[in-house]
Amino acid sequence: MRFGILGPLDVRTPDGTPLDPGGPRPRALLTLLLLDAGRTVPVARLTDGLYGDEPPAGAANALQSQVSRLRKRLGLDIGAVPTGYCLTVSPEDVDLHRFERLAREGRRLLGSGDHARAAALLREALGLWRGPALAELPDAAPLVARLEELRLAAVQDRVDADLAMGGGPDLVPELRELISGQPLSERLYGQLMRALHAGGRPAEALTVYEEARRALSDALGADPSAELSALHLELLRGQEPARQRGVPAQVTRFIGRADELARIGALLADARLVTLTGPGGAGKTRLAVEAARGLPDVCFVELAPLADGAQVPYAILTALGVRDGLHAPGGDATERLLSALHGRELLLVLDNCEHLVDAAAAVTGLLLGDCPGVRVLATSREGLGITGEALWPVPPLAAEPAARLFADRAAAVRPDAAGLRAARARRLTDEICAALDGLPLAIELAAARLRTLTLDELAARLGDRFRLLSRGDRTKAPRHRTLHAVVEWSWELLDDEERDLARRLTVFPSGATLDAVEAVCGIPYPEDLLASLVEKSFLDVTDGRYGMLRTIHAFCARQLAAAGEEERLRDAHAAYFLRLAEHAEPMLRGGDQLPWLAGLAAESGNLDGALRHLTRTDPHGGLRLLAALSWFWRLRGLYGERRARALELLDAVGAEPPEGLFEEYVLCVINTIAGDGDDPAEPERLARADRLVAALKGPLRLPHLVVQWSVAGGPDHSMTELVRAQVGAHPWGVALLDLGLGFQEQFAGRPDAAEAAFAGALAGFRETGDRWGMANCLDPLGMFADWRGERDRALALLDEGLVHVRDLAAPEETADLLHQRATVLLHRGDFEEAAAHYTRATDLARTAGVPDKVATARRGLGDAARLSGDTARARAHYEAALETYAANWFSLGQSVRTLVGLGRTALAESRPEEAADWVEQARVLASDTGELAEVAEALAAVATDPEEAARLLGAAHGLRGTLIAGDPDVVRVEAATRARLSPEAYEKAFEQGRSLRSAAVRER
Repeated sequence: MRFGILGPLDVRTPDGTPLDPGGPRPRALLTLLLLDAGRTVPVARLTDGLYGDEPPAGAANALQSQVSRLRKRLGLDIGAVPTGYCLTVSPEDVDLHRFERLAREGRRLLGSGDHARAAALLREALGLWRGPALAELPDAAPLVARLEELRLAAVQDRVDADLAMGGGPDLVPELRELISGQPLSERLYGQLMRALHAGGRPAEALTVYEEARRALSDALGADPSAELSALHLELLRGQEPARQRGVPAQVTRFIGRADELARIGALLADARLVTLTGPGGAGKTRLAVEAARGLPDVCFVELAPLADGAQVPYAILTALGVRDGLHAPGGDATERLLSALHGRELLLVLDNCEHLVDAAAAVTGLLLGDCPGVRVLATSREGLGITGEALWPVPPLAAEPAARLFADRAAAVRPDAAGLRAARARRLTDEICAALDGLPLAIELAAARLRTLTLDELAARLGDRFRLLSRGDRTKAPRHRTLHAVVEWSWELLDDEERDLARRLTVFPSGATLDAVEAVCGIPYPEDLLASLVEKSFLDVTDGRYGMLRTIHAFCARQLAAAGEEERLRDAHAAYFLRLAEHAEPMLRGGDQLPWLAGLAAESGNLDGALRHLTRTDPHGGLRLLAALSWFWRLRGLYGERRARALELLDAVGAEPPEGLFEEYVLCVINTIAGDGDDPAEPERLARADRLVAALKGPLRLPHLVVQWSVAGGPDHSMTELVRAQVGAHPWGVALLDLGLGFQEQFAGRPDAAEAAFAGALAGFRETGDRWGMANCLDPLGMFADWRGERDRALALLDEGLVHVRDLAAPEETADLLHQRATVLLHRGDFEEAAAHYTRATDLARTAGVPDKVATARRGLGDAARLSGDTARARAHYEAALETYAANWFSLGQSVRTLVGLGRTALAESRPEEAADWVEQARVLASDTGELAEVAEALAAVATDPEEAARLLGAAHGLRGTLIAGDPDVVRVEAATRARLSPEAYEKAFEQGRSLRSAAVRER
């Protein structure tokens, strides 16, 4: 339906048929609802609008009745809520709201210089008026007056558009009629003067000024405004009327920044001074231009060319189009400026204030204080520092709009830019944009180099970005033409102390805390200097950490190298972070894990840089740092980082452990072991680590070494009398000992003893508050509950463990627990949910860089697919898992389980011979009791002799200590075997297998 309230109420169906809302009361009610179409109108506002200040008794009930009749009469959707009523229609179906939208858009186009489209939209908006607005509402005079003001503003905007397109004589009658109704509107007088001048009637234009002067004097006792007086003076001199400088037109598309534009618009609605801050090249000017483009009466002032703060008011006067002669030539420019803006409503855009920030602030403060209709949008590398200023730091472009900007600008310089959308090119584009900090200027300069470079060549040369990006737009000021010039311009605005600190800060690869800055940079009490650098957009600060964009970092690093301080500062940097890591190391094994893990994670770049420096200059210090970080790496799954660093450091240290650093040396060797089978020297390092660990007497200063070695070397190394001495009597060490004992008992097929050991370890880790330890106990405890068929308890234990590992942000342990939880769900028959868990475990393991765990999760997906009947998908998952497994102790057992899965898949597809072959491969490969138990159950599934199947099920029970209650694979085999044997024969064969255990599998 269509609704008109800009005139008598008009309601029409989509085909144009008019509808009658009824008498005066329903017509007034519908008008009130249409004023807020699509929004809830409070009951009080409706009753006031219908009945005035003295509504009758029972007005609320009467209103409800009126709404009900209106619904039925017109078929309207009028919703009722406790606070009021809402008419569900689109604002576009109401002429008032369409008028406001079209008028806004027309004003925006007028400001951007698109006069023809502006005129068309404004005419369409004004054409919606059919008479006096809100004709059905009594006592609506204030609202009607506001709408008439909007209508008049739209008419004046349309006149401005017509004048800009060369209109003149044809506008004169209309303008004279408008002035007769608005005899104090200086804007209308000015438009009439321009129209007469354009029509070749300058004398009449001058007469209009005199009419305006008399009208203002008689009614208000005031003189014409500075703007109207300036127009009069220009016409007296026979000059073309000067125009104020609107926002400059742009030759390239504006990309991204929608959220920033919305936020700036909201700030401008609430604050009279909004300053966009940020480093050079962040796009402050373009953002200000776009934010101001759609606003009425905007004046753009470029301050970058000015060399003296005294020139600021003159620059604003020039941009306003105010020429000498308004007052006596040579008069005070600030007074002239205040006079020119007095009484005006205008947005002043002051661009590039940073080099004249004091003068810009002084002038802005005067304007805001003396001219209440003036608002200011400033761009600067630091705020103006005026009370009430709303600061908006312009952030770098996010990855997606940065890539779009790069592609857009690249399309202008090379014909094959469409190739940038290919997957590899997109990856390179993302890397280039990230390396350039998402700075629009840097991205545009880089895209321009594609005229002569390939994308690969461009990416490879970004290490020397200032030389590479040294050719820019010739129309820009020199300081804005190249990346180096932009940053150098900011550098020159710093004082000596700020430059000194800025270049020293580049010793931090990943930002720094206040403590680190003070300790490393050698500047006492650096708070004020840091704050100043933040204010000048040379630094950013987040949660107490100070950082630099890489582009600024690269520039300042050159300054540091030129100053000759680099090596001394790197020594201080490495010493500070070595102290930090050694202090943090014991904290990672107790209740303070989380804050210390977060702290080390925040310093990862600094710690890595310190380790590289120490490896080169002080390998013994490097050993200490690597050892202090080893447990952190283990908890966070940072495998790729630790191995490369450890190999480099081991070469630097040499073949023998340094005195006093034996444990540190052993940890370094352990960290070189990846277990992926790709390094032919790894078996020798593994044997060497075994010998070194055996020589450690204990108690260890770094007891987590035992865990690191157990993971790298395998379960045979996890529990010996030597380990008891190595972990010592500390509660964490005792709990770790129980954890190892639990695994030993589990591998030996003694689940009750294993469960008791894990429970003891859990109690010990709870005492210390170590979340890693608790999670690693809850994992097997959940498994034992699952074996007994206690699925709900198993899930509860695993869920508690997941809370701990998620707190730790430990991806590998999280993947393990998700895998274990998925297995419980499989046993419960929730195949779809289990598959979702395995998928999440796959993603986490891949993120952590642990291919074994990726393959394990793929095997789980194979189990889920097979048990749900999708054998083709199961086979694909199993085969993918086998391809991924690395050649280490852990992957051996998982390979066995995957071969078993392939055997069960072949059996489900009625290929018993193939199934037997897969299971036989698993039997040959199996080593520990857990693997043999699963192989025994699989062999029972492919056995043709029921007594042999019963013996193999018994062997599985003896090896594991139990059969898994409700395991769908075992339940089917057990039921089929029992159906073919008498109870006595089954029990006899089962007991034979349970006593033989591995022999029943090996000697088969």
